[in-house]
Amino acid sequence: MSKVISVNSGSSSLKFQLFDMPSETVLTSGQAERIGQKMGAFTIKVNGEKKVQEVPIPDHAKAVKLLLDALLDNHIVESLDEIEGAGHRIVQGGSYFDSSVVVNDDVVNKVEELSELAPLHNPAHLVCYKAFKSALPKIGHVFVFDTAFHQTMTPESYLFPVPYDWYTQYKIRRYGAHGTSHMYVNRRTAELMGQDVNTLNMITCHLGNGASITAIKNGKCVNTSMGLTPLGGIMMGTRSGDIDPTVVFYMMKKLECTPDEMDTFLNKRSGMLGVSGISSDARDIQQAVDAGNERAKLTVDLYTNRVINVVGGYYMQLGHVDAIAFTAGLGENDAQMRERILKDLEEGMGLSIDYELNKTIHGKECLISKPDSKIKVYVVPTNEELVIARDTCRLLGL
Repeated sequence: MSKVISVNSGSSSLKFQLFDMPSETVLTSGQAERIGQKMGAFTIKVNGEKKVQEVPIPDHAKAVKLLLDALLDNHIVESLDEIEGAGHRIVQGGSYFDSSVVVNDDVVNKVEELSELAPLHNPAHLVCYKAFKSALPKIGHVFVFDTAFHQTMTPESYLFPVPYDWYTQYKIRRYGAHGTSHMYVNRRTAELMGQDVNTLNMITCHLGNGASITAIKNGKCVNTSMGLTPLGGIMMGTRSGDIDPTVVFYMMKKLECTPDEMDTFLNKRSGMLGVSGISSDARDIQQAVDAGNERAKLTVDLYTNRVINVVGGYYMQLGHVDAIAFTAGLGENDAQMRERILKDLEEGMGLSIDYELNKTIHGKECLISKPDSKIKVYVVPTNEELVIARDTCRLLGL
């Protein structure tokens, strides 16, 4: 039995789960929020109850200390020596990494080099890793990359039609994101179907505040909707997704704004928030739809349109599709959004959906298609932390 911690750090947050492996039992989970702000919050789950502590968390080193102290204080572990490995989510692995790796100096240097492709994420991941390494110097560490699952794409899927030396000199290409989630949902769907994942063609829809869709052929990614960064692809909570590039130049002139200001418009003020003028949260928008708000109705229609355009394209690219799976915040919990998407795909893809059953499914595994559906449709809650723990055990030989 080995205790392994899965770590998911952002620029101002740190989420964690402690697993007992190989039983895959979650011993505890929690998060540190508002790191670097005047007042932070630390939450840990003990015996099923959340304990919340309002406390200044000036940096990730303090967050890690709070976490490890809480494990001891709440007797989740009696000694930190019980923790034998730590796995860290890394957003951007570029083309260097096509699988998870044990961390060494070369790996750290490459992740640091790729920070310009993920400036909000990779530096924070490294700060957090170094804090854990300092606090737990004896254990092994593993990096699990969001981009790794997408490294099986071929050039016609990952290259952009721009000058080729942009790719060779500046690494401009499609990298994708949410790869750990797409891989987990792919493997789990195969288990639910009783089918060998290496013979399964499917489309995974990771629909959250950030959202991406992936085409998977025989267990390998052949296309994904996010691009160089998580701004690309379908419409999201605050991100535009793909738009005509001329819009950027045109509006920069009209608004007399800088590249950084335009980045803020497209990353933080667009998507559902930008179109609706209400919120980036689909629940708020649905309430407005129910109240007769026309822009809210336009928002959900636009979102549905962007999703079905990608799913339909991947359906053609794959040749045949055995399954579609919905995951992440909207995908797992928003039955109305699933229904809109599936009704628009129904005729073209030969779907037959149990919409009454679909209405009852929130955050749990379920086959929501009927037996006569040409493609099976599932809701499969994602579990990136478990993938991280599994890879950590495998690579460290625990």
